[in-house]
Amino acid sequence: MIFKPDRTIFVLLSFEGPDQYSQAGGLGVRVKGLSRSLARMGYDTHLYFVGDPELPGEESQEGGNLHLHRWCQWISAQHRGGVYEGEEGKIRDWNASLPASLIDNVITPATVAGNNVVILGEEWHTSWSMGLISNGLYVRGLRDRVVMMWNANNTFGFNRIDWNSLTLSTTLTTVSRYMKFKMWDSGQNPIVIPNGIPRESIADADQAAVGELRAAADADHFCFKVGRFDPDKRWLMAVAAAAYLKRRGNSIKLLMRGGREPHGATWNTPLSRIETAHGSVRCVRSPAAAPGKQPCTPTARSM
Repeated sequence: MIFKPDRTIFVLLSFEGPDQYSQAGGLGVRVKGLSRSLARMGYDTHLYFVGDPELPGEESQEGGNLHLHRWCQWISAQHRGGVYEGEEGKIRDWNASLPASLIDNVITPATVAGNNVVILGEEWHTSWSMGLISNGLYVRGLRDRVVMMWNANNTFGFNRIDWNSLTLSTTLTTVSRYMKFKMWDSGQNPIVIPNGIPRESIADADQAAVGELRAAADADHFCFKVGRFDPDKRWLMAVAAAAYLKRRGNSIKLLMRGGREPHGATWNTPLSRIETAHGSVRCVRSPAAAPGKQPCTPTARSM
């Protein structure tokens, strides 16, 4: 296939996305940057993700080249804590409703118009739907018009993936040689596609903004950690590093955004470790979040 912008449609499938509700870590940032970059290159790009229930179900950006499809909104409306709250129900709804809708509304019209389609699924949540989409395309005689890839950013959720089905329906990719070697442990040999970041992310920082941030932090070290509250995300290691700096006479503030996973609520948690290290925890809310709509963000203060 020749992937020319006027003949190719890109479809990205990811639980995380550009909405504040939909971001829990690096995946949301990745698909936000990737989808925008593809659209700015002239590709008609569709991003399906678990979106904010208060925003439109469908929205166009980047001059009409980027189409956002917010999925599972009826479930998200009952789970205001973020993309991974009510996770199992969202997976079931995603698998039951997304494949047929994608084939009917995006893939079939694209192929009728003589275009090719590239689908990239991200992380374990989309693994089942990739097989369902592939099967549906075979039934309609469209499978040879669609390139399907599934990408791993980390090993989280690998124990739930049906690798035989996934490798039959897609080409496996990953973001680094390290992840390639980790996937060998699961008997898989993916193609490495560098993670990449948008061009604007590598511009020089605004020095005035940097100065304002330093003044607001009022600490020797101002650190950030964003991700699900799961032991695999190395939360305790991050807090231990902050405590190490404090024991050596440094003042430190750690801005954290987690989720509602059990690791964030039991005694042996990042927050309890902060308090054990004689730090304090303050819960803050984004100015963009409506009261009662989003969980507050745990923030370690004055360690």
